[in-house]
Amino acid sequence: MRKVMLLLITAVVFNSMLPAQSLKPVEAESKVGFVIKNMGVDVDGSFQGLKGVIHVNAADWSKSSFDVTVDVNTINTNIQRRDNHLKQADFFDAAQYPEIRIQSIRILPKQGNIYYAEAILTMHGISKNIKFDFIAKPVDGGYLMTSNFSLNRLDYKIGRSSITMADKVTVMLSVLAKK
Repeated sequence: MRKVMLLLITAVVFNSMLPAQSLKPVEAESKVGFVIKNMGVDVDGSFQGLKGVIHVNAADWSKSSFDVTVDVNTINTNIQRRDNHLKQADFFDAAQYPEIRIQSIRILPKQGNIYYAEAILTMHGISKNIKFDFIAKPVDGGYLMTSNFSLNRLDYKIGRSSITMADKVTVMLSVLAKK
């Protein structure tokens, strides 16, 4: 029992002495996806071109931050004709707004590996504050961060109101960040 306590105390002390890490998303092992209902059917899609910086302070997550982007021109719903339409001015307008950006404002620990983030999401030239929970699991040389949250596409003027396409979009993030 004494050895277990000593090991636990050593782990806590060591973890609190770890400096903040500056990490980058590993695109090949990450996914930025979304789901939206269109004509009553779930349409899955994803973006590539994930880049940016993620600062992790494991001793004090409130000192952590992220600023990452994806390339709108990489939108993929597995139907090229639809993807091309989504890049046009009436949806994402990829020519004028080639990136979607998310920057943290504040990160707070909740419980275990669960954290709360307040961030600014910029899409289609419109920036809005969003709030979501995420899980950050330590992995060799970095962290795997996952989250699902919803947003209203009309808040960002992505398309118009439609009886066939839902306004609510579910965003799914799985981002591996390493040095």
